[in-house]
Amino acid sequence: MVRIAQDGLGAERASLRALFNGFLKVALCSVGGSGGIVFARGLVVEQRRWIDDRDFADILSFCQFMPGPNIVGVAVCVGSRVRGPIGALAGVAGFTLIPLTISFSVGAWCLRNTDLGMLQGLLSSISAAASGLVIGTGLRLLAAHRDRPMSLSFAGLAFCGLVFTKLPLLAVLLALAPLSFSIAAIFNRRAR
Repeated sequence: MVRIAQDGLGAERASLRALFNGFLKVALCSVGGSGGIVFARGLVVEQRRWIDDRDFADILSFCQFMPGPNIVGVAVCVGSRVRGPIGALAGVAGFTLIPLTISFSVGAWCLRNTDLGMLQGLLSSISAAASGLVIGTGLRLLAAHRDRPMSLSFAGLAFCGLVFTKLPLLAVLLALAPLSFSIAAIFNRRAR
């Protein structure tokens, strides 16, 4: 399913320190929710070229289907792909160790100061910026599948299910996942 980037050097360049520092940087640059996906993609696909764009889209699709935060799953999958189980630990440790400490400290301070108008405005602005980053990354991920009409069709169905019908994500996944697996199996059988 997942391959090393086309130049074949991904595994050689991915030291444990690079995985730890890379996902630490992703965590420190992230703005919450899916914002880390933007920076993770930039790190593993564009900067370090540990995996290619299509592989990243596949990993992200898998992580979105699994329980837990998507970005932690991405750290596990990418770390595991380029360095095995110890790489998965390095990626997760980098993503969680220092940012968790910072997040608890800032969160405690915000809870004590919820009445500050400046804080409320700042959080609203960050929310808008994060939304833009998520939309931009979604479009980039979709571009990796532009030559796969069935993938684009399911992306469109998922989008419509979430936006227009306002169905919960779990309901959309439970409806589309078995259907997409079945159709993929049919196409794979025909291709042989």
